[in-house]
Amino acid sequence: MKKYVVGALVGGFLLFMWQFLSFAAINLHEKSMQYTPQQDSVLQSLQKYLGDKNGGYFMPTVPSGTSGEEMEKVMKANLGKPWAIVHYHTSLKDNMVMNMTRGLTVNIILVGLLIWVLSKMPRPNFSAVLLSSWAVGLISFINEPYTSFIWFESFDIWAYLTDAIVGYGLVGLWLGWWLPKQSK
Repeated sequence: MKKYVVGALVGGFLLFMWQFLSFAAINLHEKSMQYTPQQDSVLQSLQKYLGDKNGGYFMPTVPSGTSGEEMEKVMKANLGKPWAIVHYHTSLKDNMVMNMTRGLTVNIILVGLLIWVLSKMPRPNFSAVLLSSWAVGLISFINEPYTSFIWFESFDIWAYLTDAIVGYGLVGLWLGWWLPKQSK
């Protein structure tokens, strides 16, 4: 068990470092976090109309309990018109340290779970571990960012695919080298 903790710590750190590069240093996700010079006016409008109600908003939509016929009528009336998804928060908080700690912890747990699955292989070799790691990355990508993209067309879908391939590729390279040594 102790030997797998090392693998999870190193692999989780590698995944965390890729995420830092992807979101900050290289900024692959820029298209989903763009600047508008009208941000103050937009935020004032959101505050005026949403007030103190944190939440996610899809526009245009209908209130809960609206009949299917009415929903269809509203959707048809809005075809070809602008639409938006807004994640509204009433207060910006500086949680960088806690968010980074939680992110690293989750990555260590993810790699720990991957090691557990890989340890069920009778004799894990480099290519099986690397390919299995990529498979887990692609499963993660298809399950959330891509499935969400099908409906809501996020602007950074290619960045998330890159994250799955590169991030889990780095983990697979590490575990492909390290894990076979542990099973001897």
